Amino acid sequence: MTKHDNHKTTSIASLMGTPVVDATGSAVGHVREFAVAPSVNASHVYGLVLKLVASKRGDRPSFVYVNELCHTPSGAIQLREGAIPAPLSDDETYLLLERDLLDQQIIDVHGRKVVRVNDVNLTWEPAQEDSPDLSLRIAEVEVGMRGAVRRLLKGLPATTVERLADRFSPSVIPWDFVDLIDPERRVRLKIDQDRLSQMHPSDIADILEELAPAERQALFESLDEEVAAEALEEIKPKMQQSLIESLGSEQIAGIVEEMDPGAAADLLAELPEERSEAILEEMDPEERQEVEELLEFEGDSAAGRMTTEYIALPVTSSVGDAVQAFRDFEGDIEIITDVYLLDADERITGIIPVARLLLAAPESVLDELPHGHLVTCDADAHGRKVAELFDKYNLHSLPVVDRDKRLVGVVHAEQVIALLRAQH
Repeated sequence: MTKHDNHKTTSIASLMGTPVVDATGSAVGHVREFAVAPSVNASHVYGLVLKLVASKRGDRPSFVYVNELCHTPSGAIQLREGAIPAPLSDDETYLLLERDLLDQQIIDVHGRKVVRVNDVNLTWEPAQEDSPDLSLRIAEVEVGMRGAVRRLLKGLPATTVERLADRFSPSVIPWDFVDLIDPERRVRLKIDQDRLSQMHPSDIADILEELAPAERQALFESLDEEVAAEALEEIKPKMQQSLIESLGSEQIAGIVEEMDPGAAADLLAELPEERSEAILEEMDPEERQEVEELLEFEGDSAAGRMTTEYIALPVTSSVGDAVQAFRDFEGDIEIITDVYLLDADERITGIIPVARLLLAAPESVLDELPHGHLVTCDADAHGRKVAELFDKYNLHSLPVVDRDKRLVGVVHAEQVIALLRAQH
């Protein structure tokens, strides 16, 4: 590296196999791997693993620190005077970039998808300002065709490879944004929980479905209970069972308590009875009772599809009472589109769209507001009948009633969509 070339961009594919010489110019070996010590600095290469020439070869791969290196005009990497490669210690646990990153699945949290690493871009730069010592910073990972071409053409002249690779638009993820999922390694990069928790549950579900089983399990177990619950609701039953199979009953119960009761009942209904009972035993009494009541219904009936998360108030309640009910509501507030009115015997008498509440004075009595069109179904109605009612009346929600016409639950549009998806 010359005085005027303080920063030089390169990559794993470009550097792999690069000759390494000693201070006199004699061949020492060539680059075999790039070692990162996350506990020291997770954004820089700590040292290079070398394959020595036959005359210098020992029993183990050799290791040299990056700050013991410099460049030659020929493009070879040169050891500083006095630097001697040492055998790579078995006690050291490094993240090796080619072994542990290339072809690995990583989460692109901004693209909301799973991608594979084709190359890793590196930058040679001074360890400190005006310092002769070098550092090798990990800049970004290549996940597009440019990185794939570099690896495919490895061994050809570097200028030729770069000219061909540059015909493809770069598709990169900054190193700071990379989440490596690798449960087999003792060292792995931290999963960015903040970015994951800001993603839509269906996007997290898509990512989980794209990952290989071990990586999928590692990611799921890293999620907090609320995020895990929301994602689990979006996943197909077979994969749900796979994800919770290795978890303890207490851990699963914490996740199930955060789920919509109807979705929780559907999940537990697919498990062996003994396993389901063990999970229920670990749940808080109130949540357990809700789920147990739903488990009594046939899965493809209206009652089997309904949830007990809804807002229902006496007909004499005011708009102010409804607003307070929304504030006290502990379920998923985003799915609530209507408020249900009940008489003294808990029978449903009316439905008020949320939009009506926004236009009314706080002291207005709910029963005096314009009602929406009330459509109900029996608890034992078939799932196909439920879907037909949603389609016929363009419903956002459907109250489910028992034989005495008392409100026992509500089917929301998202449950119908899930039903239809499961049938196709």
